[in-house]
Amino acid sequence: MQKFRQAFQKIFLLTAFLLVAFTTAACGDDEPKSANTDGTVTKSPTASFEDTYASGDTWVIQWYLCGSDLETNYGSATTDIQEVLATKLPPNIKFVIETGGAQQWQNDTVNSNAIERFLYDSNGLQRLETLPDADMGDVNTLTDFIRYGKENFQADHRIFIFWDHGGGSVGGICIDERARHALSLNDLTAAFGSVYGADTNNPPFEIIGFDACLMATYDTINSLDGFARYVVASEETEPALGWSYTAWLTALSNNPAMGGAKIGKEICDSYFAACAEYDVEDKATLSVIDMSKLPELRDAYETYGLEALVESYKNPTSFFSKFGRGATSAENYGGNNKSDGYTNMVDLADLARNNKSLVPNTSDRLIAAIDNAVIYNVHGDYRDKGNGLSGFHLYNAKTQEGEMYLNGFVNLESAPEPQKLLYYHLKYGELPDEVKPTLQELANDPNAFTTPEPVPAPAPVETAPVTAPPAQTQNLFDVNSLEDMPVDVDSDGNSFVTLTKEQMDLISSVHCQLAYLSTQDDVILVLGSDADINADWEKGIFKDNFRGVWPMLDGHPVYVEIVAENDGYNLYSIPIKLNGVECNLQVAYVYSAEQYYILGAKKGLDNNGMASRELIKLRPGDEITTLHYAMTISGDDTEMTQVEVDTFTIGEHPTVKDEQLGDGTYVYGFEFVAPTEESSLSNLVTFTIANGEITTSVNN
Repeated sequence: MQKFRQAFQKIFLLTAFLLVAFTTAACGDDEPKSANTDGTVTKSPTASFEDTYASGDTWVIQWYLCGSDLETNYGSATTDIQEVLATKLPPNIKFVIETGGAQQWQNDTVNSNAIERFLYDSNGLQRLETLPDADMGDVNTLTDFIRYGKENFQADHRIFIFWDHGGGSVGGICIDERARHALSLNDLTAAFGSVYGADTNNPPFEIIGFDACLMATYDTINSLDGFARYVVASEETEPALGWSYTAWLTALSNNPAMGGAKIGKEICDSYFAACAEYDVEDKATLSVIDMSKLPELRDAYETYGLEALVESYKNPTSFFSKFGRGATSAENYGGNNKSDGYTNMVDLADLARNNKSLVPNTSDRLIAAIDNAVIYNVHGDYRDKGNGLSGFHLYNAKTQEGEMYLNGFVNLESAPEPQKLLYYHLKYGELPDEVKPTLQELANDPNAFTTPEPVPAPAPVETAPVTAPPAQTQNLFDVNSLEDMPVDVDSDGNSFVTLTKEQMDLISSVHCQLAYLSTQDDVILVLGSDADINADWEKGIFKDNFRGVWPMLDGHPVYVEIVAENDGYNLYSIPIKLNGVECNLQVAYVYSAEQYYILGAKKGLDNNGMASRELIKLRPGDEITTLHYAMTISGDDTEMTQVEVDTFTIGEHPTVKDEQLGDGTYVYGFEFVAPTEESSLSNLVTFTIANGEITTSVNN
């Protein structure tokens, strides 16, 4: 049993590396849904979507079209080019395109071995020039295109659109498939600044937009301060279909008097309508951000970060464990779990709402500033808690990947300094000596953050070496001390663990792990993890809710991993082979309906932190192979191996639902997860099922 315990723990550390091979294809089906197909629209009370300009004003739209594998494998860029060409533009609107970044363009017009520029206007499509091949993820390539648009096309108003993969604040935008290099947010500031210079009163672009994943972040918009009146971007991953170019370009062509707010609304509405048409709207998001509101948002966010930093300075272990709980339950994007990888992006307003008791004086101001800045956003039912703007939160602080993300974050010129130090503190358990006197002074001042409009204290990080680890680090969360926690059984046969306040200060969540043991087959088969626990955080008592059932796909037990916990639903990831190729099936469980919904299969982040834009919908006749992790009971193996268990063909309406497990022996452990993603496992519980009756036993 000890051998199993060790392997049981290892399996959940290895998942991120084992579930990385996928196939992708965009398609739809008639899967019943809980989501509202009309979507949800959120408007700021200060927003105005009236016409702003004259109908005869001229427009130039620049499209930075980095094809990447999206074009090579799926022709997605070609599809969007066709959408643009399906629009009849008036003489006062010109669409300038730069292509590159793909191994192979799936059309007969674009050269795959060069940077090319095209103009589409009332006279049709024409090639402007063919340049030597270059890295679309290089700041110089972007700068040249921005300058080209300025010098060759005069206009009353300008729009600039980035098209490709996006990776959030740290991952950046537009990864060149050949060079495997992406533009950072620092690159965006440098490129636009070198051509135009920042002008907050009269920015050069009406809209800067991102037809890409995960780019509606505070750090993104702050990097574009002075360059755009509005930013249009998505907090969550975008499906492959992306923006609906024919729809919003036709709207602008019919009414060139529209300003950026109204154009942004057209982009959002048409995008969400297309997502609903292709049945991929459940997790879709898109926001319009008014850049004139950025100064107040910046002050509110930095002050919020400073108050959080002071609180972490006072009692880091207690603060970060509770702050981590708020971040875990807050709406976050791109995965942030072992199966899908970590983008470390969270909705800022939801994070602030969940942690108001920890950061009491500045949370409401931040939420109000976000609501004021995000003037319009659309979102599906499984993204109903977001307010339209995300920010950085270090979910996987103790991993090597987490250190890479932290280094990327602290090197962002647009990232707020207090937040850099906050996550530096979480990662290393220590703060630079230079900032401690300032933090101590603020900690001693009961009115530091209670004025009606808090004024940020002098930034304590201006001279802090936040890019380098401190000489000495400490682990704030010794979850190893929770290893082999004793388990008791109550009079109703429920197993439970009891934690002290000090022990609860080490963790941000408690999950359960379940496996099947068969001595006859000499196998231990892991079924997965869940949050189906009766948790009393006030008393520190956590009870199992094992009922002898487990999620099954068309009657076949599956390995599941809990990837998101929300008030109304949980999200799960299920590794399978779909027609012979490994995928992660995305599934939602909705509490009110007491039902699972299959969203589709999707791959996680690639090695560059870029999110997939493809969602595979299950079709009748697809062959499914369930994947689990297993080891022998009697052998010398000490680690789990991924194994194929059941292979079957799905029918018209594949379902995931809780069904009765068969008779046999099952082992169960409480997993204690720290805010750094480190975890430990309690002593194991044994559930024996015979003729539907469950017998619970523990051996401490």
